[in-house]
Amino acid sequence: MRLDQISTRLFNSGALACHEQRVLRAWVQRRALDGGRRPAEHFLPQSVRDIVPALMTELEGLARLRSEHPGEDGSSRLLVDLADGQSVESVLLPRDGLCVSSQIGCAVGCLFCMTGKDGLLRQLGSAEIVAQVVLARSMRPVKKVVFMGMGEPAHNIDNVVDAIEFLGTLGGIGHKNLVFSTVGDARVFERLPKMTVKPALALSLHSSIADMRAKLLPRAPRISPEELVTLGEVYARASGYPIQYQWTLIEGVNDSEDEMEGIVRLLRGKYAIMNLIPYNTVAELDFRRPSPARATELGRWLHRRGVLTKLRQSAGQDVDAGCGQLRARSIRIDRRRPATIVETRA
Repeated sequence: MRLDQISTRLFNSGALACHEQRVLRAWVQRRALDGGRRPAEHFLPQSVRDIVPALMTELEGLARLRSEHPGEDGSSRLLVDLADGQSVESVLLPRDGLCVSSQIGCAVGCLFCMTGKDGLLRQLGSAEIVAQVVLARSMRPVKKVVFMGMGEPAHNIDNVVDAIEFLGTLGGIGHKNLVFSTVGDARVFERLPKMTVKPALALSLHSSIADMRAKLLPRAPRISPEELVTLGEVYARASGYPIQYQWTLIEGVNDSEDEMEGIVRLLRGKYAIMNLIPYNTVAELDFRRPSPARATELGRWLHRRGVLTKLRQSAGQDVDAGCGQLRARSIRIDRRRPATIVETRA
């Protein structure tokens, strides 16, 4: 479901723009429609009040919690069921953050990620994206939303942009606390500068060497690391937010001295933050994470050479719940279950 479909239903019921905003704000911020002051009949037409209960029930059904997997770092991975029976992952982050998914599966096929192993199954509608925020807010406050979950947001840019505009207005989330993460796509650099709500931008770099990056991200647009950083710098200066460069640190793959020198060459002097993220081990994939000492050493080395570097930890490592792992496990379990026979009676 898309947000514009909700708007159309409210409009068809007789809602004016102010009525629509009141209903949608109540949904996304989990507020009572009366605001604790006056009953709904004082500010909603009867025709709108007639459809609101059924509409709210339908919206609640867009994202339902199947399972929660708390981590020792204060994060919690959520396996979320959608209305059509598919599932996605969201992550409650420390300090009131939330990571949301924008697709079921992914077409980029990053070699180190479980999400894209089965390819892209379908796009999430903008309302399904927002519904993950609403679900999370039933569990704890959400003041920051990062689009870094399952899927490539640039491949679903219309729905992601609509969700960001909605969350940055009716959702009550500060613009710099909405983070659009992408492997790099021309549409991103065309659309984001034109938005009313301009999100922060995170670019998945992963290698400073074009051939290696193409190997790690086999179906990403063929933008060289140098061009990607140039485009990122333009957006950073225009938006006033530094670009967050994402680098999944994989032992023996992109943790060499040459790669570190490449990061310095690309990012020194840029309005940027380098996020080093030690690889989240997945049994099905033949990659290894560097030791904590090695990751710390690389972060300090980059920092000393003029690149603002933060050593990040992928949420859910201690519960084997890296991006895509929960959904993959749930699918395997569902496939092993015997079929349920349901008797029907005339």
